[in-house]
Amino acid sequence: MTIERLTSHRVRRTTSVLLAASIGLTAAACGSTSSNGGGNKPAAGGGKVTISIDCAPPTSKPIPRQQWFDDIASFEKANPNVTVKSIDTFPCETPALFTAALQGKTEPNVFYTYFTDRQQVLNSGQAADITSYVTPATVPVLSDFQPSVLDSQKQDGKLYGIPRSNYTMGMIINRKLFQQAGLNPDNPPTTWADVEKDAQAISKLGNGINGYGDYSAGNNGGWHFTAEMYALGGTMVSADGKKAAFNNDQGKAILTNLHKLRFADNAMGSTQLFKWGDLQKQMAAGKLGMYIAAPDDITYMVQTLGAKYEDYGMGPIPGDGGPAKGTLAGGDDYMFNVKDTPDQIKAGVALVNYLYLVMGSGVTFDYARAKASGQAVGIPEPEMFQGATLAKDNALKAASATMPVTSFSPFISASVPGVTEPANAQAIYKVLDTAMASALTDPNADPAKLLATAETQVNQVLANAQ
Repeated sequence: MTIERLTSHRVRRTTSVLLAASIGLTAAACGSTSSNGGGNKPAAGGGKVTISIDCAPPTSKPIPRQQWFDDIASFEKANPNVTVKSIDTFPCETPALFTAALQGKTEPNVFYTYFTDRQQVLNSGQAADITSYVTPATVPVLSDFQPSVLDSQKQDGKLYGIPRSNYTMGMIINRKLFQQAGLNPDNPPTTWADVEKDAQAISKLGNGINGYGDYSAGNNGGWHFTAEMYALGGTMVSADGKKAAFNNDQGKAILTNLHKLRFADNAMGSTQLFKWGDLQKQMAAGKLGMYIAAPDDITYMVQTLGAKYEDYGMGPIPGDGGPAKGTLAGGDDYMFNVKDTPDQIKAGVALVNYLYLVMGSGVTFDYARAKASGQAVGIPEPEMFQGATLAKDNALKAASATMPVTSFSPFISASVPGVTEPANAQAIYKVLDTAMASALTDPNADPAKLLATAETQVNQVLANAQ
């Protein structure tokens, strides 16, 4: 579930990057690359090509929007045969509108998707096979992608998308509230027993402060249930994807833990049925001690809600009696319209590389520009790379950090393995919303009955998806 994947546009270009990210749009294109990780140099001649791309920042975000259009202009200058048409979208994807675009075949040439959209897009027949277009020459960081991240873009050995960002879930904490409650913010909870103890201590501060929060609406409850299931070593569906697999002791433990925090410990407050955005507001207002999230929630709270970087830290997602066995991983990417011409695909691949995959520059990795424009630098995201690319990213990030990177040491050092979201994730999450909502609003909720009902409904979802 990536409803929360709101974009942070960090853009600046240098002459060397412009040359490095330039492309050839004919079969005779030169294959040489520069040392800083750009794409092909432009070919002499070649036909004109126009491409459209969504996820441009809206007018309500003037600084990222200006950076975006400056960047597009720089790309076009380096690639004079290419014209880019930007499409404003915020958030970058609304699931219902995305599905409608697929059905109406109206998506742009280069279109933003969540990792979990892959099957829906492929079933619609709207994605181009880009296997032959994505090589170490056109995407120099290709060999340093984490295998699981790149695999999220593949089916039957073919590549259909280019990853833009990746994340895993952990526990965001309010360091100030931890200190006020006599807790050590450098030692966030790692088990559900620790969560309960710390949440109770924080809730005793009073003044409307809650120790712990969780979702139960807008498909977000099921999303968090899945993350918490993975942390306990469980899974949501069977290996063949045909049956629900959460109606067991692990699933019951999740609902039981939350029910106890809500009703026995009084550590979650009386208001529930939260969806994405609600807990962030509480945290930014200093009224929430901790909740499960991806690192870039902190970026959102700082940029949109006026919070301060130094007030937050992060630990791993909690396990049961020991370290978590897994955590939900997700992310987003760009796919390419099946109606694109070869030249449009080549131009689109170069543009995505230019904007999102060059270390030290671009929307994602120009940390110096991000710092200068007041954006958060230092959160451990995106989690896409390994090897030399990861080392370079870490060094560049540390050099421009706007917050103490040590605040994330417990999250990073735990190194909890990421587990991808299940197929048909949104439909499954919608079903589990009800179980989460009941556990958090009904003092007499029966976890066993809630999970049995959810199991029946998810089995029907999976049967319909076959």
